[in-house]
Amino acid sequence: MKKILFPTDFSETANNAFVYALKFANKLQAEVLVLHVYDLPPISYEGHATAIVEVFETIELDKFENFKDQIPYLRKIAVDNDLEYIKMNHILMQGDLIHSIKEVVKDETIDLVVMGTTGASGWQETFFGSNTGSAITNVHKNILSVPNEAKFDVIRNIAFTTRFRDQDKKALYEVIQFAKMFNAKIKCLAVKTKNFEGDDEEIIAWKKEFEKQPVEFFIVPDDDVKQTIYDFLDNQHIDILAMVTYKRSFFEELFKQSLTQKLSYHSKIPILVLHE
Repeated sequence: MKKILFPTDFSETANNAFVYALKFANKLQAEVLVLHVYDLPPISYEGHATAIVEVFETIELDKFENFKDQIPYLRKIAVDNDLEYIKMNHILMQGDLIHSIKEVVKDETIDLVVMGTTGASGWQETFFGSNTGSAITNVHKNILSVPNEAKFDVIRNIAFTTRFRDQDKKALYEVIQFAKMFNAKIKCLAVKTKNFEGDDEEIIAWKKEFEKQPVEFFIVPDDDVKQTIYDFLDNQHIDILAMVTYKRSFFEELFKQSLTQKLSYHSKIPILVLHE
């Protein structure tokens, strides 16, 4: 059975993303691993080792009780969405969130990570939003980033951005598998900037290779990549945006950080992040 990892802080944003985790689990015939990570506060030692141990044990017990109390709420969300039959397991870990996610991804052979993001206000990313952005950068597993304003509906159109690289082709085949699960169409967007790498022969070859797949190609000449993507999402009624992260890309040079990460803060549309 496949596995979806759902890290949560039990906020409304996380609970909203949980619906997506359930819906994808249903289509993937997967189980959901609910992960909650907490950290212990720094406490001065001052020669009272026994007291320190007792304090930590009390904190850990409190975290466990809180975790246990939240599980019925998640079960209710499953019931409310007629998905109470989805298999769920729960993991409580102490430590750093991103390190814990990476550890579970490796140990449990996770297929997809689903996380909520609250977006950003000005230069100040909110706590859970910045964690999602950090996961996108550091966790080398497909991640579905769900903004708190996104509401699950029928998935009809999935956008996929490409530069017609071999890595993009591999990712597009992965997106096709997701699209077929939801009987959705893929609208493949290439923003043709002055530094565009693809040529006409390559584009023709791509179209021929994917002609029997539910994929439609759009080549848009423009140097403003970010705005072109935003306009495309609106005009094509996109339900999910799929993007490949690049370790060294012109996106990073253009926006000082990954475009995928920026969009995960600001877009109202869930982003499926695929690693090259």
